[in-house]
Amino acid sequence: MKKALSIMVIMVLLLTTAVGCGGQQDNSSDTPKSAGDGEKIIIKLATNDPESRSTCQSYFKFKEYVEEQSNGQMIVEVYPNGQLGGDRQTIEATMLGTIQLVAPATAVLANWDPKFTVCELPFLFKDKEASYRATDGELGDMLNELLEPLGLKGLGFSDNSLRHITNNVRPINEPDDLEGIKIRVMENPIYIDMFKLFGANPTPMSFGELYTALQQKTVDGQENGCSLIYDSKFNEVQEYLSLTGHVYSLMMNVMNLDFYNSLTPEFQQIIDEGAKKYLVDYQRELESEAEATYLEKLKEEGMVINEITPENQKKFMDAVQPLYEKYEEQVGKDLIEAALRAND
Repeated sequence: MKKALSIMVIMVLLLTTAVGCGGQQDNSSDTPKSAGDGEKIIIKLATNDPESRSTCQSYFKFKEYVEEQSNGQMIVEVYPNGQLGGDRQTIEATMLGTIQLVAPATAVLANWDPKFTVCELPFLFKDKEASYRATDGELGDMLNELLEPLGLKGLGFSDNSLRHITNNVRPINEPDDLEGIKIRVMENPIYIDMFKLFGANPTPMSFGELYTALQQKTVDGQENGCSLIYDSKFNEVQEYLSLTGHVYSLMMNVMNLDFYNSLTPEFQQIIDEGAKKYLVDYQRELESEAEATYLEKLKEEGMVINEITPENQKKFMDAVQPLYEKYEEQVGKDLIEAALRAND
């Protein structure tokens, strides 16, 4: 009995200490600040990308814009190079509100809703401009609606570049050349299925682990855009770059929905305008300029680069046609058709 009473007394003392002299517990670190509470509003923005990439450059511009337009009431903290975790971890943290803003590849969001897989269908868009038309229009609106049940708010689509294949085994000219090659892919079923159809041995892996995996030859190759290949220094651990262009890859800028809704309309407008101006338009411009520049840099630094002939490109396209039938049910015919209409 005495022991139980002692435990109760200790618990009361601990609770009194936690509440403090003010008579109320301080949960401010866990609660998003509204614009009118007089305190600084911190926006943590996380990315796997290096600081030199177009995405990070756009984040720093966004930071300047938001802080200037809010007269310093909103502070944007940018965490590049996977400092706060890989794609899955940072998305989960954004859903929880411990991170406020993240820009994952749409392929990673498909882990929570398979409909996001639509953007990863190979050879879906005829060119980059078609992918912009789709995501700025009908398709983008449909995908934004999928975010709310996840506790997220869409702030526009960034350009993650046209994806190509690098490896240390041989140049890839047609699907048969991928036979037996172990290639890292994003943690998304469609990429696993795609590269199986190409004849490769796909290995899903977090981007943050990729350089070391290539260096230690845990995998033979990977697939990404030229700017990310260069900025991530994959050319140091990869010999061949094959311009397969199998996916126009996209990133979706997403903010914690409760955090966004906690802001006044004036601050929401600053976020919306800053995102459109820098995270979308400015980033796309930088990424488009970077592609040709980085391709030349990769060539200058010794990578063996090969283009794909129209005949062999058709072999790649034919190889993955079964994906459209397989994924139509889970992705939705309406989303696929909305994407394809942007090609007109």
